Amino acid sequence: MTTCIPAGSGKLHYRETNYKGHLGCRKASLVSSLTFKRFLQKELSWSCGISKLLHFQRCNFSQSPINENWRIIRTVTSSCLRDGSTKYFDFAVIGSGVAGLRYALEVAKQGSVAVITKAEPHESNTNYAQGGVSAVLSPSDSVESHMQDTIVAGAHLCDEETVRVVCTEGPDRIRELIAMGASFDHGEDGNLHLAKEGGHSNHRIVHAADMTGREIERALLEAVYKDPNIFVFEHHFAIDLLTYQDGSDTVCLGVDTLNTETLEVTRFISKVTLLASGGAGHIYPSTTNPPVATGDGMAMAHRAEAVISNMEFVQFHPTALADEGLPVKRTKIRENAFLITEAVRGDGGILYNLAMERFMLLYDERAELAPRDVVARSIDDQLKKRNEKYVLLDISHKPREKILSHFPNIAAECLQYGLDITHQPIPVVPAAHYMCGGVRAGLQGETNVKGLYVAGEVACTGLHGANRLASNSLLEALVFARRAVQPSIEHMKSSSLDFSASNWWPRPVVPMSLGSSTVNKILTLTREVRKELQAIMLKYVGIVRSTIRLKTAERKIGELEAKWEEYLFEHGWEPTMVGLEACEMRNLFCCAKLVVSSALARQESRGLHYTTDFPHLEESKRLPTMIFPSSPVKSTWSSRQVHKQAHVLGSSLDPANT
Repeated sequence: MTTCIPAGSGKLHYRETNYKGHLGCRKASLVSSLTFKRFLQKELSWSCGISKLLHFQRCNFSQSPINENWRIIRTVTSSCLRDGSTKYFDFAVIGSGVAGLRYALEVAKQGSVAVITKAEPHESNTNYAQGGVSAVLSPSDSVESHMQDTIVAGAHLCDEETVRVVCTEGPDRIRELIAMGASFDHGEDGNLHLAKEGGHSNHRIVHAADMTGREIERALLEAVYKDPNIFVFEHHFAIDLLTYQDGSDTVCLGVDTLNTETLEVTRFISKVTLLASGGAGHIYPSTTNPPVATGDGMAMAHRAEAVISNMEFVQFHPTALADEGLPVKRTKIRENAFLITEAVRGDGGILYNLAMERFMLLYDERAELAPRDVVARSIDDQLKKRNEKYVLLDISHKPREKILSHFPNIAAECLQYGLDITHQPIPVVPAAHYMCGGVRAGLQGETNVKGLYVAGEVACTGLHGANRLASNSLLEALVFARRAVQPSIEHMKSSSLDFSASNWWPRPVVPMSLGSSTVNKILTLTREVRKELQAIMLKYVGIVRSTIRLKTAERKIGELEAKWEEYLFEHGWEPTMVGLEACEMRNLFCCAKLVVSSALARQESRGLHYTTDFPHLEESKRLPTMIFPSSPVKSTWSSRQVHKQAHVLGSSLDPANT
């Protein structure tokens, strides 16, 4: 039996459906635009049940961010590109972080690959990952220990099979990176230097000083640039996945994109699509995520009828640089908060309030090495009780040489603003950092949409549960990028590429016809609305929540979205029109609503989701939150695809049916 939870006003209503290896109530009735189902773990484990639950079935290269003099321009052959506005590939990869690039390098051995990236190829969450990647590489460590740390940090909501797979396969993924040329720090004994971070019981963090993500990205990009089967499309914003109905199955055949430099719409038709587009940190005003992290992949997947899970678990990194506490004030507002890695606390950093009182021991016996959710809530509590803007993270008691060798990037950034971290504490404040929820995936990155795979932060694999353990994100991305390869290749080989497919969906259009004056008005309002949405999320859907605040957020977001859409359409905007900021805005609305609705459905406090109305963890509610496709009736622009979805019955496609 399966427990179904429609989320409307936050009240739980139960109904039961029979479950016999197939999705029982795939499209439940619409309640507040989202329908939730939670699955009893004793009957359906995350990973072993997923294949049953989810019915499976200008190519100019940017300069390497490391080697500025190296540039490769590849001539694209007609076997990959058919015309200027439509491109045909065996594999389309949306996102150029560690997950997308690692996957691309493997599937390129079997076919042509388009890597579609929103900005520069290196502009991804990977590039901003400071601390490192966790893996069992020490004889004194064990897979069981890594698993236990992961499950404890995840408040026992993690899927055990997924955790075992990731912790077991992780070391080999690290060795592959090293073989590809990634350079990590070594100790005096010549072995890899393994750091320790909050929540870990052993030293297992492989790192390259405090710029690990950048080093991994560099190595992967170098390999990608050398591969003749991989074609990178910079500044291509993914608008919507191209899907059609084949009987009861939803099938993905690629993606529509907007070239943000030429303002042309390019359609990618592909046999297999990997979604590796990162997170949604910019639903909040302060986030460590780069500007590209606007939840595009999660929103696209939701609109394409993929199952979404655990969106209530938004991880706030406890220590982002607090600009207000710097000796020299910034002259312009940051697009994203500067991260102070977990490794600073792992290396002995101590947290103080502004009265220089060490406070973490008041909240948890693990003090500064407690998991991130505990540390973030503790800081939040201190700030509210003391009416202060930031706390202090002090590492200055450590030897100067050690600080500068372990954290050169942080030291250099702080020094720009008159702060010497070898002598002074660092002002820090929590900031939105990582989405533990996302597109629900099986053990091979598969989704309930045929031909669509996911890896990285956009995916919800069951590894993180209710809270991600430090440095498990890059690990998960590497493991699932590799696990998605074989099923992707099998799907590719069993599929054929129909060159008429490009005509099955109407094309999105750029709103040139509206005139520059109208477009500028829409842009101005959109930027204001974006700030309003972020303010709502911070005030009502932050680190500490309550039912009344979540309901207030739900109402305010609905009103704000309605106001914005009404303004657009009154000024001539049409549902098929696309623009970068407008499409980002619709994705932010979509993700914000997914987070709020998920949070309302979870009536307990677990991991990153803490609510004052249900302050305790309840074993009976140790279940993943599931968001299933909603009815298109009365849906907003953010919840339906730009193009009209092709609904086709049978095994063959007929353009007349679109």
